[in-house]
Amino acid sequence: MGVPAFFRWLSRKYPSIIVNCVEEKPKECNGVKIPVDASKPNPNDVEFDNLYLDMNGIIHPCTHPEDKPAPKNEDEMMVAIFEYIDRLFNIVRPRRLLYMAIDGVAPRAKMNQQRSRRFRASKEGMEAAVEKQRVREEILSKGGFLPPEEIKERFDSNCITPGTEFMDNLAKCLRYYIADRLNNDPGWKNLTVILSDASAPGEGEHKIMDYIRRQRAQPNHDPNTHHCLCGADADLIMLGLATHEPNFTIIREEFKPNKPKPCGLCNQFGHEIKDCEGLPREKKGKHDELADSLPCAEGEFIFLRLNVLREYLERELTMASLPFTFDVERSIDDWVFMCFFVGNDFLPHLPSLEIREGAIDRLVNIYKNVVHKTGGYLTESGYVNLQRVQMIMLAVGEVEDSIFKKRKDDEDSFRRRQKEKRKRMKRDQPAFSPGGILTPHALGSRNSPASQVASNPRQAAYEMRMQNNSSPSVSPNTSFTSDGSPSPIGGIKRKAEDSDSEPEPEDNVRLWEAGWKQRYYKNKFDVDAADEKFRRKVVQSYVEGLCWVLRYYYQGCASWKWYYPFHYAPFASDFEGIADMPSDFEKGTKPFKPLEQLMGVFPAASGNFLPPSWRKLMSDPDSSIIDFYPEDFAIDLNGKKYAWQGVALLPFVDERRLRAALEEVYPDLTPEETKRNSLGGDVLFVGKHHPLHDFILELYQTGSTEPVDVPPELCHGMQGKFSLDEEAVLPDQIVCSPVPMLRDLAQNTAISINFKDPQFAEDYIFKAVMLPGARKPAPVLKPSDWEKSSNGRQWKPQLGFSRDRRPVHLDQAAFRTLGHVMPRGSGAGVYGNAAPPPATYQGNLYRPLLRGQAQIPKLMSNMRPQDSWRGPPPLFQQQRFDRGVGAEPLLPWNRMLQTQNAAFQPNQYQMLAGPGGYPPRRDDRGGRQGYPREGRKYPLPPPSGRYSWN
Repeated sequence: MGVPAFFRWLSRKYPSIIVNCVEEKPKECNGVKIPVDASKPNPNDVEFDNLYLDMNGIIHPCTHPEDKPAPKNEDEMMVAIFEYIDRLFNIVRPRRLLYMAIDGVAPRAKMNQQRSRRFRASKEGMEAAVEKQRVREEILSKGGFLPPEEIKERFDSNCITPGTEFMDNLAKCLRYYIADRLNNDPGWKNLTVILSDASAPGEGEHKIMDYIRRQRAQPNHDPNTHHCLCGADADLIMLGLATHEPNFTIIREEFKPNKPKPCGLCNQFGHEIKDCEGLPREKKGKHDELADSLPCAEGEFIFLRLNVLREYLERELTMASLPFTFDVERSIDDWVFMCFFVGNDFLPHLPSLEIREGAIDRLVNIYKNVVHKTGGYLTESGYVNLQRVQMIMLAVGEVEDSIFKKRKDDEDSFRRRQKEKRKRMKRDQPAFSPGGILTPHALGSRNSPASQVASNPRQAAYEMRMQNNSSPSVSPNTSFTSDGSPSPIGGIKRKAEDSDSEPEPEDNVRLWEAGWKQRYYKNKFDVDAADEKFRRKVVQSYVEGLCWVLRYYYQGCASWKWYYPFHYAPFASDFEGIADMPSDFEKGTKPFKPLEQLMGVFPAASGNFLPPSWRKLMSDPDSSIIDFYPEDFAIDLNGKKYAWQGVALLPFVDERRLRAALEEVYPDLTPEETKRNSLGGDVLFVGKHHPLHDFILELYQTGSTEPVDVPPELCHGMQGKFSLDEEAVLPDQIVCSPVPMLRDLAQNTAISINFKDPQFAEDYIFKAVMLPGARKPAPVLKPSDWEKSSNGRQWKPQLGFSRDRRPVHLDQAAFRTLGHVMPRGSGAGVYGNAAPPPATYQGNLYRPLLRGQAQIPKLMSNMRPQDSWRGPPPLFQQQRFDRGVGAEPLLPWNRMLQTQNAAFQPNQYQMLAGPGGYPPRRDDRGGRQGYPREGRKYPLPPPSGRYSWN
């Protein structure tokens, strides 16, 4: 899940890290869909070697999307996942490896967050259902209209957890999908595919990082491998930096806020359940055949270039006059560590550090001021120097009081501005707002009636046909919004009173007032702040958490059992004496089994995903662990405004008690449930053209039972162990489709085998350094000394992955096509076809463009005596300049005609024109710049002050 608001802050502070993806779409010819050929060069001007998919970031939006109708059943969900992966693959086009990682059993520190999210989702779902039923009954009692309730089973997203039947079926479907693509897609021809499903323990992104770390430690690893990681979690950015790979890119779907969502009661857009009035939905078409005429917009993807972020950080963290050698890699590691203080998946953030208040910038400034005294860096290869961290924390603690006061002042100032804004809007709002076609719209607005007609011409034509109908089913004056929902016909009278302010949540701590520390510990921990022993216990647990998280990012999971046993964090000023605190963890710990994890994170409402006897432990009043599953629980807003920002006060699960209770129900498991409860590993797939294909096939033919080393020369330097797969995909065997709507693979040529990463000793340390032979990409940012060394040359920013990227170019045929296709005045607003101001406009702000040399004599010969010479007339006056006998009358100015003239009639004086194509001013009366001095074919106007050359 990562750090809330981290990506937004990062992209605003370092804007050049973002690049929009160039996506080639499938084409359609005569009703046949032609897929994208991913074997061709990447249109993004970059070639990626490895693509890693954090599959949970794909599964969730495909199974329960927020901006489009959800799939009707599980089969449609699987197809949606396949299509999403296809789209990502066609954008990135990896050449060596595709790694799919699904979240397996997580460490105990992560399970606490998963438990909180799932309990809250269940609580919010039940509350939403109750509120929905209440509003429905209220609307129906008032005579409102609502569609009948759909009788269907609600999809519980909690099933996207290791150990459920859904995840087991997903693994089978992905095996089929991989085999199908290796057989039929040319872009997968020489690709190595690794599937790490939910049976393999570990979070998806950390399984990917573990693979990269272990391959980097091999002698045959290519240090210039270009990695691309797909995922929307903010912590992927820090994980990518932690690899110290010079070529690392993250691809993610671009977030667009305020997407329209339909009402949960009437399925109409423009309002929420609480504002639903039960108005009938207007028909779109005679038989409502146009109801789905507005398709949902497909999301776009962006690249986040970590090599550019490294450039930014190198500039920001570079310090002069250090008592030790500056190392940019160590500085980046320290920056990653400091980001943990503002939030992560395993620890609550410190009360004084909010990322929206510039907490990371504050930490960096303190770090740069204090690092001269520390004598070295804060971290090294995932291990923390607590004595140096203490100096940073105590420096933050010195300004905590001022931070809390400033936060209160900012909040009060914001509320005052919002209150004034509401008063101003109420004062300026008319007492009556006309609706329908008379609804006022801003100039150039896409929601205007004209734009609606353009966006939905079929609906407009239908309304015109229905105007003469005596009893139309749809009023001809009904207007439709941009999202397809009808706007009311009659006027809307505003409410007499609007609330000036929303009720603020109660805050008993009041951090901005004296005595905040005493109130904090009393309200949050129910202890007195003078209890030094308890405060030190909280600080020690938090320090252990910082060490655990950093080691998790750089070395792997240090302990599967450790977790932070409190809901709140201490203050920075409490980090005194932490240098002597131990930071070692118990070795040899093992993860939970999948069904055991379900018992630790699921509420009783999701017990249907568990075996019956296990489910009973969640709801039976006599159960020894019934206290782990409260039906209701408190949510502490903790100074926030919304419930989703608060802290769920759930009891922590006691592992010993849980295991003791499960020992009694383990014998009730069926063979299928026992299989789902076991831990698995990774599976590797290759096609018939891959060099590994024959090697793996020989292992199956010989029936080898011992693990075999992967030959690195056959797989781009990748190393590990192979072992036979009991459910292997084998050549010349039919691969049955688990999705009924998809065909079986009758002529399969792909093959699969179990794969295990290289193993290291438990105390082995992976070095957090850039490998020898690694070449850094060319710098992207403008050099700081560019003005001094550029010799007047202008800096050309790099907009994509290549500085030599060819700009977009349209030839004359394209301009001609646009001129024929585009409607007149398209995109120009209300005044799109209005003529520009005349050349004699006061102040001479409008300077006409020059026409061709050959036309000027003709223009002068047609001038009347009373017309004074004022230079070449403007373009809009030259559409029809002939005024002789038999000449056509002067035509009105037309923007489309001028656009075509500008595109197809080159200016012969372009080389002599000044900036912007305008003629330069003359320097003296004897000569006029912009006109040839020799070989003139027209008389030169006499040098007199009565002629304007400006």
